[in-house]
Amino acid sequence: MGHLTRRNVVAAGSAAATFGFASALAAPLPMPSAVSRICFGSCAHQDKDQPVWEAVLAAKPDLFVFLGDNIYGDTRDMAVLRAKYGKLAAKPGFKKLRASVPIAAVWDDHDYGEDDSGADYPMRAESKAAFLEFWQEPANSPRRGRDGIYTSYMLGPEGRRVQLILPDLRTNRTPITKLDLGGKDYKAWAKELETAGKPVPGPYTRMTGPADTMLGELQWAWLAEELMRPADVRLFGSSLQVLADFPGWESWAVYARDHQRLIDLIRRQRAAGVVFLSGDTHYGELTKLDLNTPYPLWDVTSSGITEVWPVLPPNDLRVGSAVREVNFGMVDIAWAGAQTTITMQVCDVNGVVKLSQVLPLASLSA
Repeated sequence: MGHLTRRNVVAAGSAAATFGFASALAAPLPMPSAVSRICFGSCAHQDKDQPVWEAVLAAKPDLFVFLGDNIYGDTRDMAVLRAKYGKLAAKPGFKKLRASVPIAAVWDDHDYGEDDSGADYPMRAESKAAFLEFWQEPANSPRRGRDGIYTSYMLGPEGRRVQLILPDLRTNRTPITKLDLGGKDYKAWAKELETAGKPVPGPYTRMTGPADTMLGELQWAWLAEELMRPADVRLFGSSLQVLADFPGWESWAVYARDHQRLIDLIRRQRAAGVVFLSGDTHYGELTKLDLNTPYPLWDVTSSGITEVWPVLPPNDLRVGSAVREVNFGMVDIAWAGAQTTITMQVCDVNGVVKLSQVLPLASLSA
């Protein structure tokens, strides 16, 4: 349902050159030949100040990954969407980042087009064209011919090879279902729970149907091949949380079959070294899942660059506290052969580390 045809995908790619973002942006830097520090983040409203870039630049990352909601487009009017991309391009901090740090990007719902939207968003081909033009995707990029913007990068030499996987959780996503609240308005219902001191889940029910998916079959086939490629560390950059237990907001756990299929695929492909990076939530946290997994799986969530959520949804798999302020994420890889470690961090607007977890790379293996 709602999948792009190959004709539409190719048309979207060829139309990208008409948007003219290039004149407002520095040419993108090439992907790094070696990687030890990766910063990442999500949820950057184009109408708000973005002081976090100074701390990101001070960290001197080898790469920055935008995990989605890179602007808040929320429109079916491509002129409006392009204007909002233009506001991001004009941000002084973003300009500095673009000029000095290689960037990889994927989208979430707000820069895709509409809040919590999927394959039902009618302007997905046009939005894809705008996304690829803004991020200056090469004309011969495989992304232009795919049923979505999913992509991957292989960075570094053998023995220090980092695979960055960026799935598209929007283009092929089947419609999501809201909770049955007995006719109550969600905001009023949530306020009742909050007033009573109870956890406030999101508005969605778990999707368990055989056809319910975020990725679609073509992307699943692509991902299976990606997880077979040799790599020492695999950073899976998801626009939505991967491991957080069912919070009722958009996440992998909402699409139950995709959630289990992903874990099963990692096991079946014997894909060692997977660490999940995620966004969307408007707070930062660390999540660990070690039940019925090939090895302990970790998800470090960083959100947002400008956005802060007023309440904290439940997550029984949360490790430590949550960071409920502007933040960015950072992954440091201390290469030392069999003794290599990965440090996951969430930092505040000043670069102060608020959450940190060290993982021996050897622990991320079946």
